[in-house]
Amino acid sequence: MLKWFKCKYPHNLKHTCFYVHLPLGGDIAESKCSRLPVVCLGLLCVLLLTAITVLWIKFNNLTIERDQLQTSYTNLTIERDQLQTSYTNLTIERDHFVSVFIFIPEDCRYFHFSFYYISTEKKSWSESRKFCTERGADLVIINSREEQEFISKAFGSSEAWIGLTDTEKEGVWKWVDNSTLTTKFWWTGEPNDYDRNEDCAITGYRGAGSEHLSTWADYPCDHPVVGICEKKKN
Repeated sequence: MLKWFKCKYPHNLKHTCFYVHLPLGGDIAESKCSRLPVVCLGLLCVLLLTAITVLWIKFNNLTIERDQLQTSYTNLTIERDQLQTSYTNLTIERDHFVSVFIFIPEDCRYFHFSFYYISTEKKSWSESRKFCTERGADLVIINSREEQEFISKAFGSSEAWIGLTDTEKEGVWKWVDNSTLTTKFWWTGEPNDYDRNEDCAITGYRGAGSEHLSTWADYPCDHPVVGICEKKKN
């Protein structure tokens, strides 16, 4: 809006009128209104930037939590697989023991991962071995003095077949698993292959005369005595 003032004529300018344009209240208000959208836009940008920053922080936190959950899931999966393996092994071992105890009498003895039991009927060496194998065992194999002492204590002085024979070659004694005889508990003068007809071994030989350690002797394989069976745990 223009505000006119009274014209004054300088001496060198005739009939010329000057006026001055002064801003009034309405112009000031209009100037303020023109700056308001700029301020609002600036505030909106600040709010938008703040929102983006907050969302980015939350996204990073969620990513970290996701990775932690993935790690926990992986660890739980590994533990589950380990437990499954342990369960499978225990099931196999349980089934093994079940199969063992199905065939082993109640009066069996246990020593160094093997079950031992003695037959109740006197039979030949081969028939006694068949009795053992039908029950998942075999005639006993003695590999140490401790085992011989255990058998002496467990089964007393009963003459019983053990898994030792030289039927394949005279004088070459082998166990039923085809291993060569190394630790020996023969009674004095044994084996003697009396009458060239003694190719199987017994323990608990009566002539030993020892209460703590029974000894061996060779007997005719068709001689009827009981047999000692051994079933290994594994």
